This record gives sequence, structure tokens and C-alpha cells, in this order.
Amino acid sequence: MNCFWRLVLSLAAAAGLLSFGAPAGAAAEAAEILPMTLECEDGTMLGGAQTGQRGGVGYVDGLKADGDGVLIRFEIAQEGFYDIIVRSASHGGHKENIVAVDGVSAGSFTTDESDFTESRVKRVRLSKGEHTVSLLKSWGWVLLDSITLVESEPLPADLYEVNPAPVNPAASPNAKRLKKWLSSIYGEKVLSGQNCDTGMMGYENMAIQKTTGQYPALLGLDMIEYSPSRVANGSSGRSVDFALNYWQKGGISTFCWHWNAPEKYLTGVWYSGFYKEHTNINLKKIMDGEDPEGMELLLRDIDVISEAMKPLAEADVPILWRPLHEASGGWFWWGASDSDSYIRLYRLMYQRMTEVHGLNNLLWVWNGQHEDWYPGDDVVDLIGWDVYPGEHVYTSQGDIFLRAAACSGERKIVILSENGCVPDPDEVFADGTVWGAWCTWGGEFVLKTAGFNKLGEKYTEAAILKKAYADERVITRADLPDFSAIPID
Repeated sequence: MNCFWRLVLSLAAAAGLLSFGAPAGAAAEAAEILPMTLECEDGTMLGGAQTGQRGGVGYVDGLKADGDGVLIRFEIAQEGFYDIIVRSASHGGHKENIVAVDGVSAGSFTTDESDFTESRVKRVRLSKGEHTVSLLKSWGWVLLDSITLVESEPLPADLYEVNPAPVNPAASPNAKRLKKWLSSIYGEKVLSGQNCDTGMMGYENMAIQKTTGQYPALLGLDMIEYSPSRVANGSSGRSVDFALNYWQKGGISTFCWHWNAPEKYLTGVWYSGFYKEHTNINLKKIMDGEDPEGMELLLRDIDVISEAMKPLAEADVPILWRPLHEASGGWFWWGASDSDSYIRLYRLMYQRMTEVHGLNNLLWVWNGQHEDWYPGDDVVDLIGWDVYPGEHVYTSQGDIFLRAAACSGERKIVILSENGCVPDPDEVFADGTVWGAWCTWGGEFVLKTAGFNKLGEKYTEAAILKKAYADERVITRADLPDFSAIPID
């Protein structure tokens, strides 16, 4: 998961800038006519933020430490959906920072340029009356010029019309059935999901079952322990067995792979060899042919994982396969070079696992987290996005949904492949941005510290969890169909 964003948002919450109302004394603005443009320098400075001028243009600077930012009050004359356009400039290179609406994270704004450019957070639902927008430091090092509010465009009429056929022409019968069924409910139902590395009876799953009376439809597992460099240090994986068992009980599994780099490239703690700081692997050199041994080692690892997963293919257990995740963040070695090298590796893995190893039971989930890292519609069944908006944030995160959907040249199912808080179904359906599934990360996002299988409420309160699992629009394991009865066209 994205540890950086988890830290940023927890620090912002601790500073009192997320998940509660605006500080007293913030300047108010009111307007009846859209578009409405509000200058950042007229807002309330937060933390170490300060105003300045460049070429006669006022701005806010000083976003250097957590808690720095600006808060702007405004008034909306009519309830509806609005886009927030942030005009900002970078002190150098790509920057990404937080947009909070009424104290709750609504998305992020980005800039790559030293000149002022615009970044848009789409489809924020606002009631009539007064609201606040806070622009908060995440990466920081930006100049903030203004925000502009405009009415959002209607959602595309075909947003949930997706191709029910897997991208793999040789897809197995159950892979076809699963993709067909997921496509048929997309936009109308949401799959519940939980990452639980120890399987169906693991702590996270049991905390969910004890609290809601239900098991999640989707079980999240990791192929990390099958990585050859971890096996060499005594690790052994059980995810394949857990997925077989969950399928037999009527559930679906999704796999990620925290790919521990080959031993040759490990420079730090061996069991953290998926992080770039613990390796010296250069993916670009490998993909450019400048490190042929590296290519041999990557292919060896893919082959090992493929062989480990073959019992699932032989039993025709469909898997939502999410490899090379969160690449654009750069914290994993497969994202530490550049997007082109990543895309070539993704496509190589697809070819190797399908054409060489015959893993036709896989539905391919791309989770690169940035449109520039999209590998192509021909190798992606679903688009996954990992979202950690803070504590007790149950909003739909509709802006991120729309950004994810726009990565593809055709309509794809979009899912929350990792999330911190379970989204409130009422929020999701009210906004019209209906994720195909959520799959909450494990550990503290579900469990009480040292509580084994006891629910922790740091991120999702028990009342919201119960509400979500009881909602008729949310699919639990008990709601899943008999896939063998679904006809294949």
C-alpha cells in the first residue's frame, strides 16, 4: 500500500485540518454566479503559509511542513455537483497536494510547471450554503494562486457500459463467467472486500464477520512469500491454498504481489526488497537490454509465481490479478525508473503468464495510479485505484473514480483495489460514481491494536461497517451467484 499518503493524511488529521470543521475566524466569501473565482491570498493562512506576489499576481507560499496551507470560505446558492479548479505553480517538478472540502479530503491537485497551471477536482457534491476549501501540504513546495468553482458536467451516459469479455482471448470458462457477471452489476452493485493475508479465517476477515455477520465477497491476498528471494530466506506462501478454499466457500480472491527483488539486487533488509530503498535494481537498464542477467532473473521470478499459481488455473478458480501496483508513486522498485519501463514489464508479464504458462483464469487489474502508466486496453480487464483519504472519511472519492475511469480508451470496471475507510454506500450512489468493489487494507485499517480479531474503529467505525455490509446494493460472500450456472456466450 501507499505508506506515504497514509502518513501525510494521518499527520494532517492530527493537525486538525481534516475530518472536522473550519477554524474560527476564516474569511467568508459569498457569490451567486458561477464560475466563482476566489484568490488564495484572501483566505486564512494555516501553519507556516504566507502570502506573496509575483509579477503583480498574489499567491500563497510556504507549504513546507505538514499543516501548512490555506482555508477559503465560500457560499453556494444551489445544491449540486461542482468542480474545484486549483491554479498553482511548482517550485520544481511534479507536486501533488490535498484538497479538503468542509474539512474532509476530496481529492488532490497536481502541478508540474513553474508557471501557474490548473488542476481540477471533479464532482464534489455541495449543499446550498457556506462551505470551506482547504489546500493543504502533502508534497508541498507550490505557489497557490486561486480556486475556481464551476458546475460539474453530467456523468457520461455510457459510464458503466463495459465489455463483458476478458482481454485474454483464451480466458477460462470461469474467468469469462466472472467478468460477465461483474460487468452486469457494474454501476448497480458494489463488491465488499477485505485484504487478509492469513485467509478466510484470518484476523481481519473474522473481525468483519463478528461485526457484520457476513464475510466479504472479495478476499485480498499477496504472492509476496512466493518470491524466490524470500523463499531463499525461509519464507513459504499459502495464498494459493487460501484462494482455493475461498472459492470452494463461494468467495472470490484478488492477488497483489509485493515482488521482492532478486537477491542480486537486495541492498537493505531482505524482507523489504520490494521497496526501492532496499534495492539497487534498475528496471530501465533491464528493459533496454543493458542488464541481460537482470532480465533472466525477472523472467525466473515471473515463472516461479506462475508455477505457484497453476493449481488455481487447473481448478479454474478465477483470480483478480493485480501485479506491479502503485508504480507511479516510485516507492516500489518496479516504479522507480520510468513509466515506459514499467509498461514494458507489465506487458511482458501478461505475455509470459498467459501465452507461456497458460494462466487463463486471471482477470488483469491495472493499479499504476497515474494515467501515464497505463499499459493499454488490450492487457487490462479492470482498473484499480488505492485510496487512503484519512480517518472516518466515508465519501465516495468520486474525483478519483472519474480520473481512474479516464485512463482507458474504452470503458473498464473501476474498483477501489485498496482503501483505508469503507465508503458509505449512500454517499457512493448519491454521487453516481459507483466503484465496482472495495477491498480494505489489513492491520490497523480493520483491527484493534493487539486485538487479534477485534474490530478497530480508527478508520471505519462499526456503525458504518454494519451499514455497508447490510446495504442491499453491497455484495457480500453470501450474495455471490453460483458461477457455474452463468452461461458463456
